[in-house]
Amino acid sequence: MAANIGDMIMLFGDSLTQRGWEPNGFAERLAYVYNRKLDVINRGMSGYNTEWVVPVFEQCFATQHEQQHVPKVRILTIWLGANDAAPPGALHHVPRDKYAANLVKLIRMVRDPASPRYSPETHVLLLTPPPVNTHQWRVGGALERNFEATRSYAQAARDVGAAEDVPVVDIWNKFWDACGHVEERLSEYLQDGLHLNQQGYAIVFDEIIKTISATCPELHYDSLTPVFPPWDRIDLDNIPAALDKRSIFSNQ
Repeated sequence: MAANIGDMIMLFGDSLTQRGWEPNGFAERLAYVYNRKLDVINRGMSGYNTEWVVPVFEQCFATQHEQQHVPKVRILTIWLGANDAAPPGALHHVPRDKYAANLVKLIRMVRDPASPRYSPETHVLLLTPPPVNTHQWRVGGALERNFEATRSYAQAARDVGAAEDVPVVDIWNKFWDACGHVEERLSEYLQDGLHLNQQGYAIVFDEIIKTISATCPELHYDSLTPVFPPWDRIDLDNIPAALDKRSIFSNQ
């Protein structure tokens, strides 16, 4: 199995994903450990909910015909719900059942053989939204987020993962356990009550790597071979051949 140069990890979501490029964010850390093995592509859309990202995803993810000519997406993370869980009447609100249905739609676009974007090489990871710290988060004097709503939407994501047989990276419970089930202590992981700080992103990175190790270990960064060899392994007597791209799968 030959890998295209630049086979990738695609990160798809809202501002929690977009901000993953911040210093020590989860996207930055993934790019570092997968350097020269898989490119990390960030498709985080700040402020978007699942209703708005579906047509975006249709333009970001290649069709089966296009996949013959572009790098393969080996890992796809879907991390949405922080905006959908806004209260009814808020601009970003998407009802819980519709949120779940949109997650299913995104997953099946990649995993359903009948889909134009079917990609059997892609491993999908579904992330739950984190809890919100209502003691931190206020917009224009209004709260616009509800702790129990985020819990409910996180459960909806878990239910979708179980029904669709997709691994779930349970950020909600990891944060809740990390803060000792004390909402105020979520400030240790959230910079403003909704968005993550470096400590929060460290948990996200660690949990993604744990999930990769458990569900698709062949795609763990330690299991992959650099597309081009380390400088000290270049055959100087035959440089062109030594620098031919090679499979990221060392045993193939």
